[in-house]
Amino acid sequence: MENVVLTVHLLLALVLIGVVLLQRSEGGGLGIGGGGGVVTGRSAATALGKITWGLAVAFICTSITLTVIAARNSSSTSVVDLVAPGTAEETPAGDVPLTPPSLDGGSLLPPSDSDSPLTPPRAE
Repeated sequence: MENVVLTVHLLLALVLIGVVLLQRSEGGGLGIGGGGGVVTGRSAATALGKITWGLAVAFICTSITLTVIAARNSSSTSVVDLVAPGTAEETPAGDVPLTPPSLDGGSLLPPSDSDSPLTPPRAE
């Protein structure tokens, strides 16, 4: 579901960029030097203007939908909860452990050579 909404969101963004670039420029930035209709009156709604508004509304809807999906999928635990109780009081401020404890109690590092049950090959 999230991948579908994300794909639609990206397509909407690309189409919205294209439609905005297709629109006619109405003078300088912030209405400076443009025709009198930019600041004084409301211009007529063109087809590209209506398409732009529709795409913008759809883009905002997919943004909100992605936010809701991400909030539902987030875990209920915090990173702070992963630190063992009492660790912060025992550890000096400058001596921060490099590896956080894993959830199952094991190490997060890959096994080293000393952990390996393999024996070196025999020389013949």
